[in-house]
Amino acid sequence: MNIIEAEVTIMSHPFGRMNRRDFLKTSASSVAGLAALSGADKAFGRARGAAPAKTKIVLVKTNDRKRGVTEALKLLDVPSPKGKRVLLKPNFNTSDPTPGSTHVDTLRQLILELRERGSGAIALAESSGPPQTKTVMEEKGIFALAEELKFDIINFEELAAADWVHFDPPGNHWPGGFDIPKAVATAEYPVSTCCLKTHQYGGVISMSLKLAVGLTPKSIRRPMHRSPDMRRMIAELNTAYKPQFIVMDGVEAFVDGGPSQGKKVNADVFVAGTDRVAVDAVGVAILKDLGSNDAIMGTKIFAQEQIQRAAELGLGVSGPDGIELVAGDDAGRAYAEKIKAILAQG
Repeated sequence: MNIIEAEVTIMSHPFGRMNRRDFLKTSASSVAGLAALSGADKAFGRARGAAPAKTKIVLVKTNDRKRGVTEALKLLDVPSPKGKRVLLKPNFNTSDPTPGSTHVDTLRQLILELRERGSGAIALAESSGPPQTKTVMEEKGIFALAEELKFDIINFEELAAADWVHFDPPGNHWPGGFDIPKAVATAEYPVSTCCLKTHQYGGVISMSLKLAVGLTPKSIRRPMHRSPDMRRMIAELNTAYKPQFIVMDGVEAFVDGGPSQGKKVNADVFVAGTDRVAVDAVGVAILKDLGSNDAIMGTKIFAQEQIQRAAELGLGVSGPDGIELVAGDDAGRAYAEKIKAILAQG
């Protein structure tokens, strides 16, 4: 039984609940392993294996979110979720319109696609900030969507202290290490969906790597945003979990400002992959194509600190030569060639 069923985490559709004692007993072995891992050098991504020589990144040129998700997953040929419990992590930092937050149409289609592939129970999991998570989800219509599509909701703000696992691997930039929810650290089939945007408060970009900030307790986020190592710290959070795949909604993008509000342009693209470093690198290349701020235009893609640090940790490719861009139609292939050239140039 996966720990996303724990009574402490589920706010809607409470099928499959178990009490706290059963929850802790069921997850004890996996959590013990995680605790041991957090104290070892291999926890910092090295034990997850070297990145493949080439990683496939899918581009779908469209402004139709249903088509974008469907085509992206078809082209990516995602690992089968058949019978597996899915934990879906969106971008709900606030309830601002997309790309300030994940579009409901993107979520809906992702859930439908996972169900069509035979997934087990699905839980949407998030912690917003600074607004309250429950308020953000109400404003986004997520509780109504959960009723309609029969998925669970995990609000990380409501977790007890025992429901977190601690990581403090050697060489990290987090004073005292960091925590993420056990439900994430032991998730059977995690999925990430992010937006395409810049981050004006020190992150520079807010894409798939930055999603991990929403997995942390709110108390450690303010110090992170004040740290000169913020971008490295963001990358380091990603050593604690690995999504099966990532879908980036780039129908609209912030080319400046962000993450909640900013200068918005139409990019009309979906990006998908299994490698967070490659997904974010392609996202930065798209921002360069759209014309972005100095922090994007004046820095090489793999010199962006989030991307650079994540690559150092073995979380994905280390350069553009490791990315294979794939598209399913002429418009997508033409755009892929353009983005490939930008990636090569940096």
